[in-house]
Order: sequence, then structure tokens, then C-alpha cells
Amino acid sequence: MLTNIREHSLMVGRVAGLIGQCLTRSGQPLCLELIVSGALLHDIAKTATLETELRHDELGREICLRHGLDELAEIVAEHVILKGGVPERCTEKEIVYYADKRVLHDEVVGLDARLDYIIHRYGNGDEGLHARIRRNFAQAQAIEERLFAMLDFPPEELGERLRGETFLLKGVGA
Repeated sequence: MLTNIREHSLMVGRVAGLIGQCLTRSGQPLCLELIVSGALLHDIAKTATLETELRHDELGREICLRHGLDELAEIVAEHVILKGGVPERCTEKEIVYYADKRVLHDEVVGLDARLDYIIHRYGNGDEGLHARIRRNFAQAQAIEERLFAMLDFPPEELGERLRGETFLLKGVGA
């Protein structure tokens, strides 16, 4: 795994871990281990698919299944695009999906900044593709609203909370 992808995955793990930890504290039935593991593995196939036509989410799913990580396979498979839309209750999968959308490289950013980056980096000047990317980010916005309705801080404070929170990944990769 390339260093930049590793750093991105570690930060997604921290973001997802913080959200998961806060939600479990508020009584939501979630598996923090599954959230953090899914976040850390979400880009497991990214390096292997660079400069190919392969999709890293699909290959990542296959890698997880090959190693008997069935629960993680579905999280990895849907970290780019959620197949079922926004559910009534956000699960580990939606938390990882959302956390990935909040991390640009290895920094926590708002959804708008990440959307702009994705369109510029992967949109290829294709307006149809841009529209699909925007629809995907509309799902991320809906998930953000659901998640933060259950949290005691707004999405804009996520980066600040991350700096002040001690949890599972503190010091990982140091």
C-alpha cells in the first residue's frame, strides 16, 4: 500500500472510530471493531488498481472474501457508493462510507471540499459522471444529517473533536 493511501486509511479509521465511539456511548448498537477495521481496510486494493480499469472497491471486497472477512467485505465494497441508499438506521457500513467522504488525503474536510476534489480528480470533464458523483455525495449529506442528529456536536467540529479525543487509534502509525 502506498504511504499516502495508508495515511488516508489511518485517518478514515480515526474519523470512523470517533463517530462510532460517540454513537455507541449514546446507546446505538454498533460494533466499534467492525467500524475501525472496515475503515482501515476500505482502500486495501487501491494501490493495486492504480493505472488500471479495475475498481478498488470491488477488488477490495474480493480480497476480504478470500480471507474469510465476510462482514468487512460488504463495508469495503460499498465505501465508494452505497447500493441501498440511505437506510433508516446507519450501520457500520454507512459510518465508514461517510468517514471516507470526510477525509481528503489525510486531513478532515467538509463534504463540499471532498466533493470538489473527487470531481476534479476523477470526473474526467464528463458532466454525466459529475452528476453521478454529486448524487453520491447527496447520500453522504443525508447520512451526515442522520449521524449528527444523534451526536452532541455538529459535523464542522469533527476535526477539532478528533484532535481532542483519545480512543482506539491514538498513536497508530506514529
